[in-house]
Amino acid sequence: MKTILIVDDEPRTRQGIKRTLESWSPGHYQFETFASAQEAMDWLQSNEAVLLITDIRMPEINGLRLIEEINDKHPALFVIVISGYSEFEYARTALQYGVIDYLLKPIDKNKLTHAVEVALERNDQKQRIERMEKIVDTRLMSTSDGNNQYSEPVREAINYIEAHLEEPISLRELAEMSHMNANYFSVLFKEHTGLTFSDYLTRRRVQRAKELIVGTTLSVNEISERVGYQTAKYFIKVFRKLEGMSPGQYRQQMNESNN
Repeated sequence: MKTILIVDDEPRTRQGIKRTLESWSPGHYQFETFASAQEAMDWLQSNEAVLLITDIRMPEINGLRLIEEINDKHPALFVIVISGYSEFEYARTALQYGVIDYLLKPIDKNKLTHAVEVALERNDQKQRIERMEKIVDTRLMSTSDGNNQYSEPVREAINYIEAHLEEPISLRELAEMSHMNANYFSVLFKEHTGLTFSDYLTRRRVQRAKELIVGTTLSVNEISERVGYQTAKYFIKVFRKLEGMSPGQYRQQMNESNN
């Protein structure tokens, strides 16, 4: 369960924020409340959160110092600032650190929940991007970017591979489709894509496999069939060679990073 931190030296305020958010999203998030910035920083040394809601003016370490610390050590943590003061300098400094919103006390419940929704949506977007970056093969990305500049036989071959990935595909087969000699087609494909036909096909199959591992609950056996491998054993061997881990380990790693 994702955690939201609430930091305010006023017990009534932090408990009020907690009750409001618990009513807004019952059972979906864990809420941790702290009376000081130091308590929050200590907690973050061994725990993770997705959102911090903090007051600006607090004894000892103020909210701006906490935000600065968060920005330095926990840059992935989104922040909402609350304050009893509408001073421009406070707001400007907070916004420089990329806070989601600056809410004035007494806190309007609708504005609070809206700010939290915005912060959580941005967090989800960031996680989706990070997830895609982990899935995407950068070597394949470079070939996709230049697809429109390839010669017609190479474009047709790439489109055919995409549409028939679960089937046996050979270099000779694609060369014959373009009425070319297999050796000449092999050189042409490498010249345009920067990858040998075999390397491209393997990477594209593993790329599709990663998408299925992350986006479905299909078994490794089912995924191996859907990406054109006759046996799961060989698929696992190929996957491990490219990714440095088995498909099962990859799924576990991606699930853990998404929680």
